[in-house]
Amino acid sequence: MNKILIIIQREYLSRVMNKRFLLTTILTPLIMVGFIAGAALLSSTGKENHKIAVIDANGFFKGNLRDASDIKFEFPANVDTSNYVSKGYTDIILIPKFEGTNKTTYIIRSKKRIGLMLQSKIEDRINDAIEDQMLQDAGIDRARLDSIKTSSQFAEMKSLEETGDTVKESSAALSYGIGFGSGMLIYITMFIYGAMVMRGVMEEKTNRIAEVMISSAKPFQLMMGKIIGIGAVGLTQFFVWILLIFGFIAASQFFIPQDVLQQVAELQKANAQMGPGASMAQASETAQNIYKFQNTMSTANWPLIIGCFIFYFLGGYLFYASLFAAVGSVVNEDPQDAQSLMLPITMPIIFSFIIMSRAVEDPSTSMATWASIIPFSSPMVMMARIAYGVPGTVPYWQLIASMATLIGSFLLTTWLSGKVYRTGILMYGKKVGWKEIGKWAFRKN
Repeated sequence: MNKILIIIQREYLSRVMNKRFLLTTILTPLIMVGFIAGAALLSSTGKENHKIAVIDANGFFKGNLRDASDIKFEFPANVDTSNYVSKGYTDIILIPKFEGTNKTTYIIRSKKRIGLMLQSKIEDRINDAIEDQMLQDAGIDRARLDSIKTSSQFAEMKSLEETGDTVKESSAALSYGIGFGSGMLIYITMFIYGAMVMRGVMEEKTNRIAEVMISSAKPFQLMMGKIIGIGAVGLTQFFVWILLIFGFIAASQFFIPQDVLQQVAELQKANAQMGPGASMAQASETAQNIYKFQNTMSTANWPLIIGCFIFYFLGGYLFYASLFAAVGSVVNEDPQDAQSLMLPITMPIIFSFIIMSRAVEDPSTSMATWASIIPFSSPMVMMARIAYGVPGTVPYWQLIASMATLIGSFLLTTWLSGKVYRTGILMYGKKVGWKEIGKWAFRKN
């Protein structure tokens, strides 16, 4: 155990004391903020505007077919499929005679293939226009119809979660953000730090440093020290990032006027005494937004989420890092050998990310449930589900089963990887396949 601690200390300090570690730790949050801001800016400004000519055989779509933010419908004369582009239109829609309740085919022609979202949006606009015409045929005039549509937008959904005899407010948007963000962090971690472990083993093997180190420590101790030391580097980075986030939040308080903070405090007090929404109208819009943000953030079970994140971060990293270490020990100087041997390890990680992307939208499906228990995918998928609540969305038995299988699988893969590492770290010049690696892993001592 003492030798493992010495190796952990060496791996940890050699990386933490590196200038590159300090730069990436400080710059990564700034780069992520810039990336999110850039993506938001591109999504708001990168839309292509469509000016669509409509050829209507019915006569009632004009006035009923409503424009969208990126779609403008016009009903020009003397425009057809042969000249709509020269007339300045991006697309042309041909609307046949409407035949009551029968399904009707509408044609849209353009020089470029249109996307699925645009096609769906145009279909919705056409169906809305038909619905408006039917209501007008039923005796509701146009002004009355517009008034009803404008004044009927009352719904503002508030989600409440039942936990035993109590009911508490929840936020689907916050759960989605936490689930996707934590799953994404674990996904990146397993790739970056897993590859770091593999490269470290390959470098030591290539430089023959491993031969010197194995003279004073067992191969298993060397592998465990390297895995745990690099994992501690990752945890250190996460804790620094958390401190930076809390520092930014605390610093932002100084830029908020005192009267706004006073209004937020009054809203919190009124909410505690009289229930949600009390005296909201008396506060400024800024104070209401800050209060809503604080109220939304308070709906999450942060101690459980942070605790589970640390567990699945460590569990997922240790599970895959031992496999990466085993691969690094059998690879020679040819990087193509490493790529071919990494494929069976990286494919489950990528497949887990795809399942996680679906699980954050619907965390109760059978696929999400089983994927959150199977150790190959549980670190990412379970974090996507936990944000929606325990034991509501994730029963205790599923959480315990997921943790138990991940711990058991980590111990199994570490034991097997240790046997591969012990043989492969001192083998040079021979190209090794999966069949031979399997023999090393299951060979009796």
